Amino acid sequence: MTAHEIFNLTRDRVSRAADIVRRIIGVPDYDRYVAHVTAHHPDVEPMTCEEFNRQRLADKYSRPGSRCC
Repeated sequence: MTAHEIFNLTRDRVSRAADIVRRIIGVPDYDRYVAHVTAHHPDVEPMTCEEFNRQRLADKYSRPGSRCC
């Protein structure tokens, strides 16, 4: 395995780990949302990025008992 292949493999694994951590801590992912809506709900127009972030913030703070802090 070349150094370039090792670098690419490491970069991909770090990227996947970062995605997992983002999902665990609840960081909104607009690109993933758009991909989901496009694939599973073709008749629905996705929210804009601003609408998506506003909705995620509202969801987060509308259920104060569901958070640990």
